[in-house]
Amino acid sequence: MADLSTALAEGVEAETMYQYESMAAPSVKAQLGIATTRIGGGVALSTLHDVTGFWNKALGFGFEEPVTYELIGRVVDFYRSQGNTRTTFQIAHSVLPPDWEEIRAAFGLRPTSHYVKLACRVEDFWPGESKLDVEPVRPEDVRQWATVTFRGFGMPEEGFTEMLAATYDHPDFHPLAAWDGDTMVATGSLFVRGQVGALTADATLREYRNQGAQSALLARRAELAAELGCRWLVTETGLPQEGRPNPSLNNMLRAGLLPMYSRRNWVWEPDGE
Repeated sequence: MADLSTALAEGVEAETMYQYESMAAPSVKAQLGIATTRIGGGVALSTLHDVTGFWNKALGFGFEEPVTYELIGRVVDFYRSQGNTRTTFQIAHSVLPPDWEEIRAAFGLRPTSHYVKLACRVEDFWPGESKLDVEPVRPEDVRQWATVTFRGFGMPEEGFTEMLAATYDHPDFHPLAAWDGDTMVATGSLFVRGQVGALTADATLREYRNQGAQSALLARRAELAAELGCRWLVTETGLPQEGRPNPSLNNMLRAGLLPMYSRRNWVWEPDGE
């Protein structure tokens, strides 16, 4: 995707995650132990009561400031100040410095899984088909939308549904849901930043998978992104491991989203230093 820069692709993901957590009500932040900050052009997100680890991550670095020992140290200091004992650094390979091995070893950053970043021009998107109805989420359905999202992911719901539902009031978030009659069965959200539309919060209830829900949600969000003036669509998902396929990745590829690059996850735990 030559005309979509890595900086834009990483930046919209970082901002999406930042808004998800920073918009939570003070009571929800206290319940989940949420703290967020901006450091060196990137974001650091800390959620003490997150058993999945997904909501503890630092990303978006290497564009406003170079990735250095000092920058990583500032991020680690933030997590220490929150009493957090584990987070994941997600940094595009293209901005890692020549001495990255020394830096990551000094802080005990352990390499784990890979994500793949995908993107396409809005006009190059191929809409999928499904018998399910896809509609924008109504105010009265916001809590249900958040609940279905976390159930589809298999993540804890308490506190997190309130966190996710709070994004409904953000003008750049556009939540949608797939329905089977009166039953909400799958969710997705479009986050718009400038001319980039980020496809996020894709989740389908287990009993409704393999019915085209994600493809239908991707298509409706691509249509909405075009209406809102976006030029590109961007998203990310885990690279499949041997013997463990990723159906979401297959749906994205069929829809015309093309891999831009893969990105290693680096886990920080103080015991590893």
